[in-house]
Amino acid sequence: MAMRVSGVAALATLVVLATLVPPASAVVILDSTWRAQGGAKGKEAAGFGAHVALASEPQFEPVVALGPDEDTWGDASGTWIGNHDGRGYILTAAHIFELPGHPDDYVVRTPGGRVLRADRLWIHPDWNGDLEYRTGLDLAILRLSAPVTDAGPPPLLYAGDDEAGRLITFVGFGSRGIGSTGEQDRFYRGSHKVAAQGVVDYWMALVSPPPGDADHGNYLGVFLPREDGGVPNPYGGAIRPANPLVGLLGSGDSGGSAWMRSGAAWVIVGVNSNGTGAAQYGDTSWFARLAPHRRWISGIVPGVRSSST
Repeated sequence: MAMRVSGVAALATLVVLATLVPPASAVVILDSTWRAQGGAKGKEAAGFGAHVALASEPQFEPVVALGPDEDTWGDASGTWIGNHDGRGYILTAAHIFELPGHPDDYVVRTPGGRVLRADRLWIHPDWNGDLEYRTGLDLAILRLSAPVTDAGPPPLLYAGDDEAGRLITFVGFGSRGIGSTGEQDRFYRGSHKVAAQGVVDYWMALVSPPPGDADHGNYLGVFLPREDGGVPNPYGGAIRPANPLVGLLGSGDSGGSAWMRSGAAWVIVGVNSNGTGAAQYGDTSWFARLAPHRRWISGIVPGVRSSST
């Protein structure tokens, strides 16, 4: 059962659940899936084919790579959410910028291989760099100097509150690892985006009014169980993987997006933010929920598409 928390009760809950929350630290997948896909000692990078294929599905085409220059990629990710007045807009995470942040901090590589520069940056007005208490505010938007024309149709942003217990797919360009070891350089090769899935075992509403130095809420948590069910789920959810494609976020996945199937459509429910521990079995990835921030987003990107279905 997914844990759903709101209001003041959430503040006490997070005292129990809180651990170190570094930025998303590994695209970690199940050991069993890695082996089934050809991963082995000396062939560590060969076991991620199913997750690369998942990320390559057309609905995830708007996910783009961010880098500090045209030759370096994998530092962060983002998602194109639409064009306006001849410019593209990229949704990403605020924590990838050193405050106050500058649009020149990153360039964007589109799915077709174009490299575009940004000319303006919006950081969520309530973000202060604190991943422990403001994960749910970890949002930023980049405006590009040109439109994005090679990323399919603009995606739908989720405007509802039914994420708890649902299977989500998170996509990015991060590093890689497996559940027994966490992220290690030997698992990473190439520059393909990768996707993994997980059940939303923890859902927390946005706390209003803002609680000062306490947790502001507004995030989703995905726990990585072990295949044999040997790791307790602290949120009361399943102790075995929902399917062979479950995993955790990765460094460089920060700023990418989490998606959910809604009827016949796919909707973006969150932005990849951070995680607990070393991104191994028993750890959790956290995502900033988009639904409560749709007014802020649409105020920057007129015509952005959303759905509450």
